[in-house]
Amino acid sequence: MELVTIGEIEAAVTAIAGTAVRTPLLPSPWADADRLLWLKPENLQPVGSFKIRGARNAIRPGVPGVVTHSSGNHGLAVSYVASRLGIPVIIVAPDTTPEVKLAAMRDSGATVLTVPPEERLIRAEGVAAARGYPIIPPFDHRDVIAGQGTIGHEIATDLPGVRVVLVPVSGGGLASGVGTAIRALAPQATILGVEPELAADAAESLRAGRIVAWPVADVQRTIADGLRNPSLSDLTFAHLRTVLDGIITVTEEEIRAAMGVLARRSRLVAEPSGAVATAAYLYHREEMPTGDTVAIVSGGNVDPALLKSVV
Repeated sequence: MELVTIGEIEAAVTAIAGTAVRTPLLPSPWADADRLLWLKPENLQPVGSFKIRGARNAIRPGVPGVVTHSSGNHGLAVSYVASRLGIPVIIVAPDTTPEVKLAAMRDSGATVLTVPPEERLIRAEGVAAARGYPIIPPFDHRDVIAGQGTIGHEIATDLPGVRVVLVPVSGGGLASGVGTAIRALAPQATILGVEPELAADAAESLRAGRIVAWPVADVQRTIADGLRNPSLSDLTFAHLRTVLDGIITVTEEEIRAAMGVLARRSRLVAEPSGAVATAAYLYHREEMPTGDTVAIVSGGNVDPALLKSVV
């Protein structure tokens, strides 16, 4: 299978300019001296997550409309980009999606259909076929992966001596793109995916050497709603086998604690999915090399009541 190239990611850097924010690397003075932590705050994007990068790179002006399936952040990103291009959007969302994300997608102008989690893909495919619209999937798409890879391009440009990159994993699009860019531009770095223990299908898949899908009901248990995809795709699995050095799994308690640390000590609002990389740094440092470490804060679209409970 042909993997996304650094050339595709470099083209995406140009394509997303003016839509996605080039986020900085924020130092964390409270971190270990031998493992200086830098935060990549994708929660500061206009839609509150990194998903805007892949969405902008994948949506082509002039299409009659687009369809996607999403638990929130990808749908919001697709709707935001499409609305700026004057393109109608239909989003199929699991009925377990937090209301704050459903409301944001509706407010952005999208038509939102909620279905049981196990029906999201087949329903999206049916809507797309009926309307004649292309599907912009959350991760299983070369242009989406290349767009997410611009994060890795920025990390390598701003911190060429980076030693460890911590990246959340769900469907694998973010880790595929970031890993591809880091491998090409900062080959000395160790690239570690991070998953919740309750949705660790990627870790199991890499151990088994094949894709292992988890039951939808199992991955729904994690607080990290953005990481509840039950399986990698063939495309993302091929990337992760090539670019990742390993996967760290974190507990629900560690995720909650990391959200609190990010809010109190770095003044960053992170949703649970956005806090998993920081949780890996805080509680699993012995599993990674020393040196400059980057944790990607992938999103900040969190339910206010949940944020209050962890802060």
